[in-house]
Amino acid sequence: MIRNFSQQRDLFESERSFRLLVEGVADYALYMLDPNGIITSWNIGGERIKGYTPAEILGQHFSRFYTETDRANGKPARALGIARNQGRYEEEGWRVRKDGTFFWASVVIDPIYEGGTLVGYAKITRDITERRNTQLKLEAMQTQLAESQKFDALGQLTGGVAHDFNNLLMIISGSLHILKKGDVDDPKFQRAILAIETASKRGAALTGQLLSFARRQSVNPQPIHFADRIAAIREVLHAGVGSAVRLAFDIEHDVWPIKADVSELETGLLNLVINARDAMPDGGTVTIGARNTVLDDPLHSGEFVAITVADTGLGIPSDVVDKIFEPFFTTKPVGKGTGLGLSQVHGFAHQAGGTVKVASELGKGTTFTILLPRETASMPSEAPEPTPARGSGTVLLVEDNPDVAIVSTGLLEQLGYHVRRVADAEAALRELEHNGVDFVFSDIVMPGKMDGLGLAHLLRQTHPDLPILLATGYSEVAAGVRGDFPILRKPYEIHELSEAISKLPR
Repeated sequence: MIRNFSQQRDLFESERSFRLLVEGVADYALYMLDPNGIITSWNIGGERIKGYTPAEILGQHFSRFYTETDRANGKPARALGIARNQGRYEEEGWRVRKDGTFFWASVVIDPIYEGGTLVGYAKITRDITERRNTQLKLEAMQTQLAESQKFDALGQLTGGVAHDFNNLLMIISGSLHILKKGDVDDPKFQRAILAIETASKRGAALTGQLLSFARRQSVNPQPIHFADRIAAIREVLHAGVGSAVRLAFDIEHDVWPIKADVSELETGLLNLVINARDAMPDGGTVTIGARNTVLDDPLHSGEFVAITVADTGLGIPSDVVDKIFEPFFTTKPVGKGTGLGLSQVHGFAHQAGGTVKVASELGKGTTFTILLPRETASMPSEAPEPTPARGSGTVLLVEDNPDVAIVSTGLLEQLGYHVRRVADAEAALRELEHNGVDFVFSDIVMPGKMDGLGLAHLLRQTHPDLPILLATGYSEVAAGVRGDFPILRKPYEIHELSEAISKLPR
């Protein structure tokens, strides 16, 4: 008997201590609900957080803590249902105090069973309004910082692009002046032509960098003989390093073929060569090399071709090396670089299934190594640049830019075609009502109610036998064609135009 009394007393004391603990917690509202959601107990934390005394709230339904919208949507009953069916309900949301003010609450509801029967719910509520406000302020500051960084990056980008394009325009305009005044047999005449060709390729490469950064550059991987590719762009690379820097080559015999986008590869090499040139203000040597290698690491294993671009320049400080592949990062003065060159190289290498590494020592130079997987498929023979084929007939050129139209007309006339030019789709339709042509060559992006793609689809209905060739400089626009029509990407050369025309159905 004494033992039973002692056990009952210990149980009473334990329950009393637990009740005092629960009732004394001020930071949490800890209270019980019956199976229908009626409040059956209340602690000091509930009074502090929600404003109700035990006399005011006991016997009331817990839904009064919810907003009118939540009550109308049945959220209180849904919370009890989830707790009953899933064993727990947990959320954050707005709750209402006695005085009508709102606070952001962290809520937990647990079902309480006795002998397998639901007898009620234990509910814990915490006021985390201050923490939420702090988090929102932090997110707002982070957003503000990101916007600030974005504008800084855009300013750096536009300054660098403007500088690069102004240099290209200076090369072109100065060379054109030489061509106008010069003699065809004068060596200066040929150098001017080469300078214009180099500037145009550099301009296309710079545009490619921007499109790659915007993820709008289409990728066309194909097997490449690296040594043959270097031979094809050797003059452009020489022009890229300038006269104060020596360009050397160390390409091993029988280097394996690789598979990559030719334009991206050439752009990447040109970026590395120009970077190397800028790292040697007093002159030096840039060496382009290639060798076969076998890798065995978790990320890249197998047969690769290691393409290196090494300089004898200033080197890269150790605190900068980890940042050099980040978009917009550059150590060059404002307006002297876009900060996109090395990020393009990094993106190209990884897109091709490889990687890029850098080794540098201050005062002794830098070596960039692009590792690209070996192409194991049979390689097509490297054909020389095709000679444009002569054609005949009449073409309707649809081009809104008058300067581009002059160039396109000149190329078409060199190929032997008679050209009729209109500036928009509506004018093209009117022209075709009165005059027949052998094919239509249209830009896609044009002003007016109908663009070049819309014109092509309409002509396919009204003139189903009329060949149509489209052109654009926008990769995302080209993607929208989805193979419905042949498309020529700007800038194009005369042999590319000739080849595209030759493939048109006749």
